[in-house]
Amino acid sequence: MRYTVEITINLPRARVIELFDSFENLKKWQEGLQEIEHLSGEPGQPGAKTRLLYDMGRRRVEMVETIISRDLPAEFSGTYDAQGVHNIVRNSFIDQGDSTRWLMDTEFQFSGFMRIMAFFMRRGSFEKQTRQSMQAFKDFAESA
Repeated sequence: MRYTVEITINLPRARVIELFDSFENLKKWQEGLQEIEHLSGEPGQPGAKTRLLYDMGRRRVEMVETIISRDLPAEFSGTYDAQGVHNIVRNSFIDQGDSTRWLMDTEFQFSGFMRIMAFFMRRGSFEKQTRQSMQAFKDFAESA
């Protein structure tokens, strides 16, 4: 399953990147994020791995982020692996002067039991969650 979501943030790209490119800020806009643990590689650089632990109501989700590419301020890509789910994310930040257009291209690959679950889940619910996360960052950034 692959889709792209975009949002415009009413801040210059340099400020958006400053806020986006900070482990300290993640808990301020990523709902349910409880723990961040650097696992390997140079933090924030291609090849680096970070464990992220989320509390999502009645369940806890652990995933490992692996940075694929870092070409800021234009682009940041990574993979996010959780049990039965491999997520590839490419973030693009387009300079529009006083605002920034953020595009998130997302691809989900499922295995095992999650492949069966994904069959019953609607694509729109994935896009909605992505849009909510992007909106949370926009709200955080514009009020910071």
